[in-house]
Amino acid sequence: MADKADKKRKNFLTAGQPIAVNKRARYDYALETPIEAGIQLTGSEVKSLRSGHASIAEAYVGEKGGELFLLNATIEDYKMANALATHAPKRPRKLLLHKKEIDRFIGAIKREGYTIIPTRLYFNGRNTAKVEIALGKGKKMYDKRATEKARDWSRNKRSLLREK
Repeated sequence: MADKADKKRKNFLTAGQPIAVNKRARYDYALETPIEAGIQLTGSEVKSLRSGHASIAEAYVGEKGGELFLLNATIEDYKMANALATHAPKRPRKLLLHKKEIDRFIGAIKREGYTIIPTRLYFNGRNTAKVEIALGKGKKMYDKRATEKARDWSRNKRSLLREK
């Protein structure tokens, strides 16, 4: 009996496991000040996140009316949801932050070249969906090459030390 319950739980993500990670963010942007933000979700979106059907690869954070919204993030439809309880996969989702944090981020994106990038989507220890956002400034091509060169050198260094 317990085996069936364990198999059911394995299909869903638990606290601490990342649902979606934006791997490209560190390559394309110089990230500063990461912060954890809550997301305003519907029931079917939470169920879909628990089953791991989300992507933040093309997502960004925008400001509208003094509030921050997660835009262009894809959360797939939950297959078992009622037809009336479904959601639009790419709808804007409000981020839940303190007013002081919102003002700081809005002031930063008003400056030239800054944007807010979601880096990770996960469930925290209290099983609430959270998104880690960071303030980022776009990298130039030569910055990207330098990052790639440093990463390659550290990989080669590890392999050389392993051989000795």
